[in-house]
Amino acid sequence: MKFIPYEVNTGSKNMQLDDALLDLAIKKQFTEPVFRLYGWSPACVSLGRNQKDDFIDYALLHKKNIDAIRRLTGGRALLHDDEITYSYITPAAILPHGENVNGSYKDISQILIDRFATLGIELEFGGTKKSSHNVDYCMLVSTGADLCYKGKKLIGSAQFRKGGYILQHGSILYDYNKELLTEIFKEDINTDSITSIKEINPEISRDDIIKLLTPCNIS
Repeated sequence: MKFIPYEVNTGSKNMQLDDALLDLAIKKQFTEPVFRLYGWSPACVSLGRNQKDDFIDYALLHKKNIDAIRRLTGGRALLHDDEITYSYITPAAILPHGENVNGSYKDISQILIDRFATLGIELEFGGTKKSSHNVDYCMLVSTGADLCYKGKKLIGSAQFRKGGYILQHGSILYDYNKELLTEIFKEDINTDSITSIKEINPEISRDDIIKLLTPCNIS
């Protein structure tokens, strides 16, 4: 597996890098996955590929120095702030269930399940709760693409497919600001539905999560 170490970029730079990596993988016909870890500065709202942006108050984002971008992958909007984000690009053919969307989410996300288990964080796939079509904030919706801890969503993921390759994005919530999320998304951020690394175990640092997902620990 090709690994690109953690780095912090603007939202537009992060999306440009992932887009370029996907195109390169297709052009060069990579036979192994590419895994990248990154953060965001300034904070950034990312919209799903086909999501409407009519709920976004761009003046508010500008006032708070928060960027806004649209990503290749689907799903609903996220605030990328106090989190670790990953992108995983792979030929669909090398996954056991690569041609099946739900199956491929499980193939890729199993890596995270296995690694977080070493920290005593037992994750399970989401999808047990009914979603609302009126929700704009991704973390309030739990699907089979997501990973939960004790029924609360911790990692949200989304995919895009092109030329036989899969790009999967994932947002690992380290911490969150409920008031800021409520202000941006104009929704009741129900803390019964989401959790964070800091809530699960405040002794685990962001660097611990980054180290957890380094290439020597992932196959």
